[in-house]
Amino acid sequence: MDKKRGRPRNTEAKNAILNASYDLLLEMGFGAVTVEKIAEQAQVSKATIYKWWPNKAAVVMDGYLFAATARLPIPDSGSVKEDLLIHAGNLAMFLSSREGKVITELIGEGQFDAGLAEAYRSRYFGPRRQEAWQLLERGVARGELKQELDIGSSIDLIYGPIFYRLLLTGDELNEESVRKLVLLALEGIQA
Repeated sequence: MDKKRGRPRNTEAKNAILNASYDLLLEMGFGAVTVEKIAEQAQVSKATIYKWWPNKAAVVMDGYLFAATARLPIPDSGSVKEDLLIHAGNLAMFLSSREGKVITELIGEGQFDAGLAEAYRSRYFGPRRQEAWQLLERGVARGELKQELDIGSSIDLIYGPIFYRLLLTGDELNEESVRKLVLLALEGIQA
């Protein structure tokens, strides 16, 4: 059977747009990516992009997440300690990679672009925070963590130092440094 001619199906077009935005982001950086360049590389019109996304920041963030999310699975080993070590370790290693360093660029650009800041907060950090929330809730439910645990503050306590090192100090993020940070935080929140 011959392929249908004409416009690609919605899923194919969306995937092409997401892949193009991600490739351009890695190649050029957020500041140099434009909706025009994404449309050209994806072989779609700008109107097609604007049909699904309100602005460049939204499509670039979705492209980034489309490619990156699969690299950060949510562990469930039966131990909150092991799950946090795996989750925080995977996040730190990803953020230290070429692909992950895009996040630091997006955070920097977000200081001048409110749309981008909202996009990375809602589309990237919000879901990562929700994953961590689930890990800690499981730990509370299993009696591994304090019953009255302030989960939001605990997430900040565990993951904040990773971003502090990544964005401010430049100190190395490796398996051992992340392990130390997580274990230190766990000392204060364990049951």
